[in-house]
Formats: sequence, C-alpha cells, structure tokens
Amino acid sequence: MNHDTPLSPLPLRHLSDVRRRVLTTRQLREHGVSAPETTERCRPGGPWQQVLPGVYLLHPGPPTSEERLHAVLLYATHRGAGVPRQGGGERRTGPEAMITGLAALALHGFAGAPPLLSLDRIEVLVARTRRLRSTGFAQIVRAPELPDPEEVTGVPTAPVVRALADAVDRLDDPTSVRRLLTEAVRGGHCEAATLVAELSRARLLSRPHVVDAVDTLVAEGRTLAEQRLYAMVRRYDLPDPLWNVDLRLPGGPHLGGVDAYWPEHSVALEIDTRAPRAEQDPLRSPYDRKREHLERLGITVVRCVPRTLREAPEQQATVVRTALMAASDREPSSYVVVLPR
Repeated sequence: MNHDTPLSPLPLRHLSDVRRRVLTTRQLREHGVSAPETTERCRPGGPWQQVLPGVYLLHPGPPTSEERLHAVLLYATHRGAGVPRQGGGERRTGPEAMITGLAALALHGFAGAPPLLSLDRIEVLVARTRRLRSTGFAQIVRAPELPDPEEVTGVPTAPVVRALADAVDRLDDPTSVRRLLTEAVRGGHCEAATLVAELSRARLLSRPHVVDAVDTLVAEGRTLAEQRLYAMVRRYDLPDPLWNVDLRLPGGPHLGGVDAYWPEHSVALEIDTRAPRAEQDPLRSPYDRKREHLERLGITVVRCVPRTLREAPEQQATVVRTALMAASDREPSSYVVVLPR
C-alpha cells in the first residue's frame, strides 16, 4: 500500500493538521490500517515511525514540537483512561492528561523556560490511578486530583502554579529556580502567596535552593504590590496617606506596622500577602489579631490583597474611599503614635 493512499474507512479531513500526522494504533485501525501494515510502514527507511508506545508519526524525520506535545498527550490518554459506565462506553469525569513542567511554562510564554524542542522529556500530568510509565520523551507526573487545564494554542496545559511546582521538583539549579519563580510573579502570571502555597503542597520548601528562591519571590511580590498601591492612590485621587508606618499607644506597646495610614480618618491599610490556605483559621493569624486590636481602638483596617491591586484597582480604591468617608460617622479613635517603619 502506498503511504500516500488515503486511510479508510474513516477520512482524515475532519482532523487538524497535527492530528493527521500523529495517530495511535487504535486511530490507525479506525482508518483502515491494520497492525501488520503499520509495522511495515515503520521499518527502517519507511515513511512512518513509532515515536512512543502505540503512537506513530506519519512522516520520516524528527517530530516538530507540536507533534511531540500531541504524541505525549496521545500516549497518556489512548489507553482507555475513562471510567466504565453502565451500558457500555466510557464516562469521562474530567481531564485525562495535560502538559506540565517546563514544557507547560514554555507554552505559557515564560522566557526562562527552555524551547520545547530542546527538552529531552515532556512532562504530562495524569491521575495517580493511571497505569502508565515514563518512556522516551514522555515523563509521567501523577497527582491525586488534576487541576482544570488551560487551553494554550489548543494544548491542554497545567495552570502556571502547578506547572512551576512540577518544574521546580526536577530542577537542581538554584539560578533556574529563582529565575522561573521571579518571572511568574513579575510577569503577573500568579501571586507570590499562591505560588508559595503550591510549593508547600508539593513539599518542596524543605529544599534549601527552593527556600532561597522563595525568599526572593516573596520580596518581589510585596514590592510589586506596594508599587501598585502607590499607583492606585494617585490614579483614583485618594488622599495621601502616611506610608509604611508603625503604630504604638503612647507609652504603651507596639501595635504593629501598616502599609498606609490616614491619621485624620483613623483608617489603616495593610497588604495581605498570606497564602490563601492561611485564611482557614484567621483567629490564629498574627494579621487578624493585629486587625482586631486596632479596630478595638477605633481604627478601621482595610485588607488589601495583591491580586485585587493587580486586577481590580478601582474596586480596591472604592473600598478605601468608603472607609475614609465613613470616618465621620464613627466614634473618635484612641490616640496612637505614628513612627516610620
């Protein structure tokens, strides 16, 4: 059979270009190509080649980066990952596989990620129950629960925080780890606290080079949040506050530092950079204990998260303005001493 002969009985016209070039054993059979015919075409010098177990590239020469991604996803999904359902067929309850690690970061546009073609292996995230092994350029990564994938150039891709954790898990170079984590925050891909929470979940914070990178990451995230706070006050014509000050009772204890304070309104603002999971038990949080103490003294504390400053600064400015306007309706606050921080 000539390799240019259209496959039958199902035509390939309905498939995208890459899906016509990379097919599984089952897909070839559905298109009328038997196992012996596939083997014949994959002989040395033949028109096809097997790139992964059960996955074939329908042309000679090395695969493109798009073909490698598609081949890895086919390898991770073509062996019946669905859950059997009554009456036959399969019931799919969620994504079966998605690209993660450095390959996913390259798809997300990270400058610090290597080009796709330079990667020896492409990591693919699957459920922990899947019976798959890493082979060739397919690196299997398992998870108890899969996150919702993001479609990047048509490829199901792990969210940035998950892809970063999987990449960091396999990186020993401190410079590479620091560069990727910093780019994630500086480039607006995610907040520092969210990323730190994911690294903690992945049990990566016991590694010294990751801890060092996280210190840089947290500082980077706070600096960006402060810059956005300054810009918000100017852009939305809020009164100028006292920036980065410590509050104390006269002759008494230190009440804590705040990022902005309007003394004539008794309104304080603090950027909350805690990881999201830290909010599960707020009464034990130093942040919430400080807020409760200040509010007992008559000082309104506005909580400000970096994500809101980045994505909805006007909404955050409205919250601050409302707190300032409400000052006249409140009882006067206790006198506090304001010191530079």
